[in-house]
Amino acid sequence: MAKGWNNDANPRSRARGAKIRVKSARGRKSTSTRWLQRQLNDPYVAEAQRLGYRSRAAFKLIELDDRYNLLKGAQRVVDLGCAPGGWAQVISQRVKLGTQVIGIDLQEVDPVPGTKLWVMDFLAEGAEEKLMAALEGPANVVLSDLANSATGHKQTDQIRTMMLAEAALDFAVKVLAKEGSFVAKVLAGGADAGLMKRMQFHFKTVKHAKPPSSRAGSKEWFVVAQGFKGKAASEG
Repeated sequence: MAKGWNNDANPRSRARGAKIRVKSARGRKSTSTRWLQRQLNDPYVAEAQRLGYRSRAAFKLIELDDRYNLLKGAQRVVDLGCAPGGWAQVISQRVKLGTQVIGIDLQEVDPVPGTKLWVMDFLAEGAEEKLMAALEGPANVVLSDLANSATGHKQTDQIRTMMLAEAALDFAVKVLAKEGSFVAKVLAGGADAGLMKRMQFHFKTVKHAKPPSSRAGSKEWFVVAQGFKGKAASEG
């Protein structure tokens, strides 16, 4: 358990009972069997189903928000890579009525009350301009859970993830209000020193975070940048 997280709110700390074992089946790959067993024994999956969240990933944002107060007082929030909608669900529950919430993804996402969810490629020409035009003012929070399909090649996956994080940061710098926050998914060992340096230039505080709901064996981390300094400065 990462230091500083609330263990009492952690479904893993409350999990009890014998582990479910999944037998191999004809035609099913061993990797599929392991994935199924992991899902069946994952307390976050069970808790997500109990609470009506669309995926266990909802708890990542819950834990990040509990620790960093990302959504408190937000008037406009952008959710990049929002499928299947778990983060949008959390946002809609935690912001005040009337807060503008826009989410985009390559996949269609079932409606979430109080949010606008678009099917759109964030990297496509004109996508940023469309998002910026839709915002009713500067955003207070930009969240990026953008991810490419895994290739199985570690270096390629890291490079692609960093490219998405860099693109999300470029967008955040354009749309954030002063004192705004930016969160993006990265991969451990992904050579994100350049990204961190850029964020440190634009934000007062920048931290790495691995919420408890992020699986221990996963290379996934999040970068959390808060206190946007404004658009006046140039990186040079």
